[in-house]
Amino acid sequence: MRDRAQAVVIGGGVGGCSVVYWLTKLGWNDVVLAERADLTSGSTFHSAGLVGQLRGSLSLTKMMMSSVDLYRMLGDEVGLETGWHEVGSLRLASSNERMEELARQAGWAKTFGLPLELISAQEALELFPPMSIDGVVGAAYLPTDGYIDPSQLTLALAEGARRGGAEIATNTRVTAIDVRRGRVRGVETDKGRIGTELVVNAGGMFAAEIGELADVTVPVIPFAHEYLVTRPAGLPLDLPTMRDPSLLVYFRGESGGLVMGGYERHPAPWGLDGIPADFNGRLLEEDWDRFQELMENALVRVPMLGDAEIVRLVNGPEAFTPDGEFILGPTDVGGLWTAAGFCAHGLAGAGGMGKLVAEWIVEGVPSLDVWEMDSRRFGRHYRSRDYTLARTVEIYSTYYDVKYPGHERDAGRPLRLSPVYPRLAELGAAFGEKSGWERANWFEPNADAGDESLRPRGWAGRLWSPGIGAEHRATREAAAVFDETSFAKIDVSGEAAADFLEPLCDNHVARDVGAITYTSMLNERGGIECDFTVTRLAEDRFRIVTGTAFGQHDLAWIRSHAPEDGSVRVEDVTSQLACIGLWGPASREILEPLTGSLDFPYMRAREVAVGFVPCLALRVTYVGELGWELYCPSEFGLRLWDSIWDAGRDYGLVAGGYRAIDSCRLEKGYRVWGADITPDDTPWEAGLDFAVKLDKGDFIGRGALIERREPERKLVCIVLEDPRSVALGSEPVRADGEVVGRVTSGGYGYTVERSIAYAYVPTDRAEVGQPVEIAIFGEWIEGEVVREPLYDAESARVRS
Repeated sequence: MRDRAQAVVIGGGVGGCSVVYWLTKLGWNDVVLAERADLTSGSTFHSAGLVGQLRGSLSLTKMMMSSVDLYRMLGDEVGLETGWHEVGSLRLASSNERMEELARQAGWAKTFGLPLELISAQEALELFPPMSIDGVVGAAYLPTDGYIDPSQLTLALAEGARRGGAEIATNTRVTAIDVRRGRVRGVETDKGRIGTELVVNAGGMFAAEIGELADVTVPVIPFAHEYLVTRPAGLPLDLPTMRDPSLLVYFRGESGGLVMGGYERHPAPWGLDGIPADFNGRLLEEDWDRFQELMENALVRVPMLGDAEIVRLVNGPEAFTPDGEFILGPTDVGGLWTAAGFCAHGLAGAGGMGKLVAEWIVEGVPSLDVWEMDSRRFGRHYRSRDYTLARTVEIYSTYYDVKYPGHERDAGRPLRLSPVYPRLAELGAAFGEKSGWERANWFEPNADAGDESLRPRGWAGRLWSPGIGAEHRATREAAAVFDETSFAKIDVSGEAAADFLEPLCDNHVARDVGAITYTSMLNERGGIECDFTVTRLAEDRFRIVTGTAFGQHDLAWIRSHAPEDGSVRVEDVTSQLACIGLWGPASREILEPLTGSLDFPYMRAREVAVGFVPCLALRVTYVGELGWELYCPSEFGLRLWDSIWDAGRDYGLVAGGYRAIDSCRLEKGYRVWGADITPDDTPWEAGLDFAVKLDKGDFIGRGALIERREPERKLVCIVLEDPRSVALGSEPVRADGEVVGRVTSGGYGYTVERSIAYAYVPTDRAEVGQPVEIAIFGEWIEGEVVREPLYDAESARVRS
């Protein structure tokens, strides 16, 4: 075995072999894969192998489509069978709400380039004759889906990697990861040391214990997953795969018989006290009692199972993550990467995942927006095994549930509480959760002042309250107070802080003390990697405020560029500071009796005292009104809220939640990172060119921006003719009968009284007045591109 390598990949399952295969494809031929036993001896060999491509985001779907592209050609390339069967897939709707879900997915498919079609129950029966269609309303059919043999696929990927120069070292157990000064220097194995500066943890269900070797948390929990295999019974060999999510079950063909499994309501976590060292190529004991629920459901849909001869019940552990998505990308340890957390779609995504991770490693930037899969999305609270377990149990047991927009998970809550939390609860907050924080979505007592007739049609109106509109209008007409303690806050300090931040930001941030700058940090392609405000607190200290869910990502991005000489310190100070937002035309009248004069201008910061509470007041807004974000040490947070609340009684002050903020920001055209703007989108495309200072000197992405100055597409604001038809994201946008884009975010604007959507469309379709249509649950709703922002175009309100 080599004692030195450009990269070491740990884990010989389908994920690890895919990463190594693609690394060699990209020219890295000095690569070692270390597998503790034989290839596929972890979770891979017992996977059911279903490959479905349509997912809830463009990036995930593209990754799955890339897998299918690979599976079609890999066998011919390496001269080995992969067991790929492109038989198509059926997803049944056994209720009206399921049919609505399929209609929404059909809309996504149009924008993702997938040939998904909605069909009748009878048409589904013709494709899958052994099933009963009792209770089936309809189905979705995707002809390019299928299934694959997991072991054959893995061996084919390994063969391709060997041909590319990689070494596949089986029966080689990694016992330590050498980390010095925060960076990987090598790995120790039971066969000797391999010096390397890059390690990929593709350990599957072992990924957590591999991460512990470098003090990196990989939040995965293995679950015992079962499926049965029947003896061949003459069924067609080209049966599509079939899922009936209402019954929690899936089916696929197997040599004229069937494979049937599912995701039961009462799952069985496994290996919580550690996975046995000799658990290689092994299965768990059959558990017919736990499988009974799925068996009964399966007989409803495929009655012939009752007479089928069962060859075996496969029971094997599969690793799940707390949000049901992959864990990919770099970690806090330099040179240590993760490619794990395959959950229920590992075989579907493995080929595309390996390509994505390899490109990310070799080129420095992923080819897709990977935020929802990024290993850095999990905060410190996932170091708790109990919390991780609670979240993953909920994910597994609700895997097939309909998730309505605004759906909130319940497990592990409440966990992170603002000092204001008791007041929010007393005021009747409808709480949501983000990154572990409890946050008020709206306050139900405000519903009495709202308008029930504005409830959006369909799904958009399910998790909704008239209180949202009441809070929105109070923000515009009087004042509203918001608890924004969950906002992520990052301090950058040190003698070189200014010189460090300037090349990272596309706007000029090293301005005078007290200046607030809205800026992006770009990647080398000019895509928006981070989006936030930067306040200069002192000559050597800056504070970044970013979205609650993006703190870990942005912190990691900034730290990855920080010098190692100690001249710059990058600290997460989120938990140290409470934040109360007060906005509305009456906000100055409410605050000045507590603070004295507040005559400093928009986008400036000043130290003030609000009553007894010392605060840093930032005159910024995400709602488009006069007001301030007030930051104080957390222990003062409750007193700060109470002081503002008492002072606002005579001014119509209401407590507001995050849904009202979102409605207000839509009217003002403020972007949301991860939806309206992503690492795939440039400031030119996103309409953020006002914040780019090409003349400030060099910064990351500047060259790409100059080359891409004339974008082929632009983010536009669309208003719909029907104000109660509300877009939720990913709906197709059509112009002149042609699908030209998809919605990034949408909602209802209670001041402009319009349904608002944002979408990227070709530049020649981005002119104001362009007629468009948006497909909302299968119905094309007319609208048009309008000038933005819809509200207070001159921003006179925020500067008043």
